[in-house]
Amino acid sequence: MSGDKVPPIGTLTDRVQLKRRESLGDGGGGHRRIYVPLNSVWARVRSLAGRQGTNADGQAVAVSHSVVMRFRSDISAGDRIVYRGRNLDVVSAADLNGRRAYLSCACSETSFTG
Repeated sequence: MSGDKVPPIGTLTDRVQLKRRESLGDGGGGHRRIYVPLNSVWARVRSLAGRQGTNADGQAVAVSHSVVMRFRSDISAGDRIVYRGRNLDVVSAADLNGRRAYLSCACSETSFTG
């Protein structure tokens, strides 16, 4: 991620919603994961790679994405970015150039197809 080129501000043309992962008790001693909306921001979303495999006797497709936005310190691994109705799970988030101007997030999207 630190090798990414700093984007011109005009290339942040994708509207995304940021969500924070929270855990709630389910009343039976377990926990349930929910995502609480934080904010909507402008970003640059790019698909990087995809792969197909099997998971629990079904077909799974995993796609990795790069999401670049203005720097913020409240996004970390485990949070979620919603882009065009697709859930992108944040794998890592890092300052793009060390100047706290842009945040680069490596994200993963997984879908199951039967």
